[in-house]
Amino acid sequence: MDLSPKQFPRQLAWVAAALAVGCGAGWTAHRHISQLSPDNIAALVPESASALTTSLTQVAEPTPEPTTPNQLGGTNENFIALAVERVGPAVVRIDAERTVPEISPDAFNNPFFRRFFEEDEVPQPELPDRLEQGTGSGFILTANGQILTNAHVVEGAKTVQVTLRDGRQFDGRVAGVDSVTDVAVVKIQAESLPAVQLGSTQDLAPGQWAIAIGNPLGLDNTVTAGIISALGRSSNQVGIPDKRVQFIQTDAAINPGNSGGPLLNDRGEVIGMNTAIRANAQGLGFAIPIETAKRIADQLFATGQAQHPFLGIQMVELSPEMVDRVNQEQELDLPIPEEDELGVLIVGVLSNSPAQEAGLEIGDVIREIEGSPVVTPPDVQTRVEVSKIGDTLNLKINRDGRDQTIAVKPAAMPTDLR
Repeated sequence: MDLSPKQFPRQLAWVAAALAVGCGAGWTAHRHISQLSPDNIAALVPESASALTTSLTQVAEPTPEPTTPNQLGGTNENFIALAVERVGPAVVRIDAERTVPEISPDAFNNPFFRRFFEEDEVPQPELPDRLEQGTGSGFILTANGQILTNAHVVEGAKTVQVTLRDGRQFDGRVAGVDSVTDVAVVKIQAESLPAVQLGSTQDLAPGQWAIAIGNPLGLDNTVTAGIISALGRSSNQVGIPDKRVQFIQTDAAINPGNSGGPLLNDRGEVIGMNTAIRANAQGLGFAIPIETAKRIADQLFATGQAQHPFLGIQMVELSPEMVDRVNQEQELDLPIPEEDELGVLIVGVLSNSPAQEAGLEIGDVIREIEGSPVVTPPDVQTRVEVSKIGDTLNLKINRDGRDQTIAVKPAAMPTDLR
């Protein structure tokens, strides 16, 4: 069949015309884009687009810079791992060995056996002293081998072996022990050792992160984490009343063998030394503030012993109930304080003590020390502990309802009271 243009349907003609116009516009646009430079093409990409791929080029957001592995405070969320990586090499295991007198059996004191011997013929068993071994933790303060640990870890030790995380072992010399604060120092002969970075407890607050590193139950380099539960726990509250420390309380797991290890903040700085757990509690641990531990350690390294300022008073927190009790026990007639009265009540003054020489008496209520209010016995203890032996401390007291100031010069704590 012969098909002429006249025979095309009118609709088909319109479609052909539209295609011609479309192809022409597309060809024109392609030719225009192909003549653009890459910079001009990038300018055409909308700002909101994160990436655009064409046959010509690809425009994308720049790749973020990688975070430095050992840099704390960056974008890496695993700050605990970073803190441990920084401090872990400076945490050591301390194996101590001490001589303990063997307890003689009481079999020969049994009347059944004694009747076979005269009094002077009863055999006396000669049992050798036994060696007691224990394991604790510690951390390196300086690159030349100064190590901080707990007194109860090395006290009475015959030998001390120090093991680093990398497996190196050193014979350690106990350079000093202070049972009052449970702080001890050990020296090993080495150089260029990894050392910890010390922090501060000045801005510490409950709820902040706490990281503990140590060797609990013989499991070396164990890491636990939690929060700071409380600050300023007294020795009485912790259950070791013979110590003069205001403890940091944490719920980071602390088990036997952790003693002497560091407590870290979220920046990997040492804020305390783990030292005690309570057998009757779950999830409670305690650490000596690093300021206290470092102050005692400096004295021990310098002289082999630590000096503690001492007033020679026994005290309790002021309350109507306590005053009434003291009145009954000591046959005194102290005025019963009001409920809102604050202070520390002196209930005992040791003979020949600085307190007695200064004129302090039973029944005196300490209100301030050097202008700072005191409310509890630990407040007084802390103020005295940070003073210097022989310096003057001005105590504002209330006696018989009248305020007065008494100057006291702390002396060194007697050895028999430590």
